[in-house]
Amino acid sequence: MDQAKVGKKYRSALGKWLVVVVVGLLFIGWLLNTPQGLLGKADAVGFAVCHRIDTRSFHIGERPLPLCVRCSGMYLGAMVGLLYQLLIGRKRGGIPPKRVLVVLGLFVIAFAIDGLNSYLHLPFFPGAPSIYEPSSTSRLLTGTGMGLVIAVILYPSFNQTVWQDWQRKPSVSGLRSLSFLVALVLLLDLLVLTEIPAILYPLSFISAAGVLILLSMVYGMLWVILFRKENQYTQFGQLWLPLLGGFGLALTQIIVFSVVRYALTGTWEGFHLG
Repeated sequence: MDQAKVGKKYRSALGKWLVVVVVGLLFIGWLLNTPQGLLGKADAVGFAVCHRIDTRSFHIGERPLPLCVRCSGMYLGAMVGLLYQLLIGRKRGGIPPKRVLVVLGLFVIAFAIDGLNSYLHLPFFPGAPSIYEPSSTSRLLTGTGMGLVIAVILYPSFNQTVWQDWQRKPSVSGLRSLSFLVALVLLLDLLVLTEIPAILYPLSFISAAGVLILLSMVYGMLWVILFRKENQYTQFGQLWLPLLGGFGLALTQIIVFSVVRYALTGTWEGFHLG
């Protein structure tokens, strides 16, 4: 092996170890400077992406969940959608048919309408017009619907970006598969609406983990594109570096947002109304 190839191989190995060390240090620093306990770490993730308004969150006892009702639904719905597509076909990257996209578009509209209607009910807008009285149920349903939209768009985009042998068939190939997926998240919504602590507790971690997973996938794709590695992977094991790099960027975003918010509020708690 000539000296140029040896040098290239050495630089490649050094770069990989550098990513591991940097991400490891970021993660350790984040763990040491966030609230204690598993729920405390989940709170810290939610703190960076969600308003965490106490009155718009589910509670375990008197403790609000790491994410508000709408965000909890969105990330839970996204996790269900990603898991379903992974089980159906791990390398499917086809775009769903138009009839599925139309339904997903309706989910986006419902999410926007309910979000705006809920926003107008904040105390900052006394007497503002509204369509209906917002509720945890409407926030959860529209949130999980939006989560499905994110999953059905992100999963094929990720597969098209990374896999050399990605399949053109969509995971959500028609209204039947979409209906099954919707039924799954509706069942999940019903479980959440019971507000039973034994159910909310594990789901709170899944929703918080969903934030990291989605961001890691998006930034992992960016990592692949920036280093011109598109469609060069054939096995999951080969993705450890771009996904680790994506996780590092996701963690960086969460840290930056958390630092700014903590500097402005001086607390890890969510916003309080009234």
